[in-house]
Formats: sequence, structure tokens, C-alpha cells
Amino acid sequence: MIELKNLKILYIDDEEAIRENAVEYLTFYCDYVYSAKDGINGLEIYEKINPDIIITDIKMPKLNGIEMVKKIREKDKTTKIVIATAFLETSYLLQAIELGLVKYLIKPITADKILPVLKDCILDFKKRSNIIKIGDNYTYDIFNKTLFKHKTQVQLAKKELLSLDLLINNSNRAVGYNEFSNYVWETLMSEDALRAVIKELRKKISKKCIKNVSGIGYQIVLQDLI
Repeated sequence: MIELKNLKILYIDDEEAIRENAVEYLTFYCDYVYSAKDGINGLEIYEKINPDIIITDIKMPKLNGIEMVKKIREKDKTTKIVIATAFLETSYLLQAIELGLVKYLIKPITADKILPVLKDCILDFKKRSNIIKIGDNYTYDIFNKTLFKHKTQVQLAKKELLSLDLLINNSNRAVGYNEFSNYVWETLMSEDALRAVIKELRKKISKKCIKNVSGIGYQIVLQDLI
């Protein structure tokens, strides 16, 4: 079962009071809520945390919401994205449809408006399986962030779990060293430290499942969704 509290949400708005209120409402339902003050800041945090859901304003300085979403959608088609706006302008509606947004959230933001949006995102998640098969014996639950060998849970250290989660959520490409540094370490990371974590992961899953991509980083090799 997909639980709201386990989802990572990024809320982006240049108006501080609106942003703070929205974050307060969201933290009532979710344990992992992040915020950004504009589109540039939003992209930076998106790269670091790999959120499940993004809620963003449209009209922002530096980089507006639509342009920011376009950049995200160049490589990410699965993150759920909701537009928060005071006005439903036709031009934005047309662009939003093309970018595969879940829905609009009309300002002012209130708790009774946010919860239905979160539930819609959950329903959208449920349209695809959350169980990922790794090799012949392992499965990973991407929403509850747990690894199983057959039906037995495999215990992972924090950095091992975060690294596996990052690899699986970006399984269509190689994950760069800087992405591991931002997402797993949240600080400067040595390549030796990353190699040590990947080595332990390979012991617990399979060496063949995680391949080194020279000069870039690592990529996981997955089977089809269950």
C-alpha cells in the first residue's frame, strides 16, 4: 500500500507566506516536505531529493513554473507535478496538458484543497506497479523503500538504501557521481566512499545488477515491473 507519509514532496513558490503555509499543511500528511523559492532553486532541490510529487507556482522570477517543468520533463516523465495558481489561463492549460501534469491547485492554498490533490497523485501512482524486480530473486518496493529477497526483507544501511533508491528511480540512465553526492551524502563525497557502498549493495543483490559507467557513475539493470 502506498502511504502519503512516505512520499517526498517539493513545493515551489516565490511568495514566502504562501510557501510556508503550504509546507505547514503538507507536513501534516507527509514526513518528507521540501520547499523552493523559485524555478532555479526548485531545479536545484529537485536534483538533490528526487521528489515523488512537485507542486509549483507558475509565475515566478528567474524561471517560471512551466519552463522549470519543461526542463524536468526532458529526462523525467514519472514525477507527479501539480500546478498551483490563482488564475487558469488558457495558454498555461495547453502547455500543462502537454507536460503531463496531474492537475491544478487553485490558490489560496488550504488543507482541504491539498488533500484531494495528494489523493489524486496516489491514485496515479497506483496505475503502475510499485514493485520493481531486480534479477531473479529480489524485489524493491519503491514507495515504502524496502528490499526483499523472495519474501524476506533485506536490511540495508542508510547509504545503501538511498543509493539503491536513487539508482532504481533513474534506471533508464546512468546516475552521476554528483547525484550520489547530493542525494546520499548531502555533502562532499569521495569516489572511494561511493565504491564502498556500491560494493556492499552488490554483495546483497548481485554484482551484475549494478554496472559501472566509465566517467559517469553507475546504472542499475532491472527486469520488467511486476
